[in-house]
Amino acid sequence: MASKLDQLKAQTVVVADTGDIDAIAKFTPVDATTNPSLLLKAAQLERYRHFLDEAIQTTRTGDVASAVDQLAVNIGKEILAIIPGRISTEVDARLSYDQEASYQKAHSLIQRYESAGVGRDRVLIKLASTWEGIRAAERLEQDGINTNLTLLFSFEQAVACAEAGVFLISPFVGRILDWYKKAEGVENYPAEKDPGVVSVKRIYDYYKTHAYPTIVMGASFRNTGEIEELAGCDRLTIGPSLLEELDNDFGELPQKLFDQGGSADQRPDRLTEAQFRFGCGQDAMATEKLAEGIRNFVADQIKLEALLLKEANV
Repeated sequence: MASKLDQLKAQTVVVADTGDIDAIAKFTPVDATTNPSLLLKAAQLERYRHFLDEAIQTTRTGDVASAVDQLAVNIGKEILAIIPGRISTEVDARLSYDQEASYQKAHSLIQRYESAGVGRDRVLIKLASTWEGIRAAERLEQDGINTNLTLLFSFEQAVACAEAGVFLISPFVGRILDWYKKAEGVENYPAEKDPGVVSVKRIYDYYKTHAYPTIVMGASFRNTGEIEELAGCDRLTIGPSLLEELDNDFGELPQKLFDQGGSADQRPDRLTEAQFRFGCGQDAMATEKLAEGIRNFVADQIKLEALLLKEANV
């Protein structure tokens, strides 16, 4: 029997949640995704030293934020050389509540990719699923720039993303689980009752019922049980350790999610900003995890900038 990873690839588009070229080459995913945390790890790998050196030189002659953007694009281009699909590159999380700045930063990243010979059809711009991030994504999609809305925890975030016509969403399965384990004092949940799994299934079913084309990509997994319960989801982005575990498991992997077809005729009215903010505010988990996720991405962005400044002796 094929490994569970190979079985999963037959049901779902597998995306590598890493900036490590060696891991990507080993597991042959279709797409790859990065974020400030992964870039910080990648920047300390020897094989990326020449990219780091280039970013250090940019830091000496310009601003460090520009150097980080170029580092992200350089690593993204390197990854694209070995995958057939797309790379997700994230907008600075400090802009999460600034629609215009997020929009402009996204265009800047696309310009850097195009200057490096990479077309926008191979890039997804990652934005936090705040109201402002979703509005920026809506404008970018109209410009022909596809987006990946990340740090998605609530149903309202998912609905607003679909209504905005974003290309792809990344609901964070494992981080939802983390919150509920702590809040409810539960050591663990059966995979099918995992709160993160239940959340993604609800979003997936809603999208398919109302024929929204937005892709659902489960992310931030804590164990292979979560992944197996979402077999059949449009896409799943998985870290190297869990890819390895799936690759070494030769048990049966049944498909769990199916697109039963649906119609756009019965879509509900679009969420207003007030409804979005109220709905998200009523969900303590989503409120806390969104704020925490932005803080953590900002912290790693600052660490990466500090690394460049230190190396550049600025």
